[in-house]
Amino acid sequence: MDETKECVKSCIFCEIAAGRAEAQKVYEDDLVLCILDINPFSRGHCLVIPKRHVPWWHELTLEENASLFKAARIVAEKMMVALSPDFICMYARGRRIPHTHIFLVPTIKGDVLDRFFNALELFQESPPELAALRERKSMEEVADMIRCASASNQSRCSGQKL
Repeated sequence: MDETKECVKSCIFCEIAAGRAEAQKVYEDDLVLCILDINPFSRGHCLVIPKRHVPWWHELTLEENASLFKAARIVAEKMMVALSPDFICMYARGRRIPHTHIFLVPTIKGDVLDRFFNALELFQESPPELAALRERKSMEEVADMIRCASASNQSRCSGQKL
């Protein structure tokens, strides 16, 4: 059996998008859906998901990507009016449920999520064993590699400057 079809059948987000599983929808267009998270971090915590099963966000079509972020903005603006948080925390995950999704979490300064992200920032400096990655030559090299790579034909350039 096709692995993709198996995955889709067992994917709760695909089931919700197909109308076979219950969810509280807050926004929908032709390509994406926004629902309340059943395990909220705060009141109004939502998930924006593509209707098509796409495990990784970089595999979305450009149209799906635009729709996903447009929906996130529309819903975040509505959350600001309806719930009056200090800000909407937006982040993406996708490892536990391999279907692209964006978290939109209404957040108040000092609440548990704000404290978590503030604590996480303490770990953002790379550890000593990765110090070589911060060196100018290493950073220039990897920047050139990324700039030169062509995702459309999976090719890399060699030594070419942009």
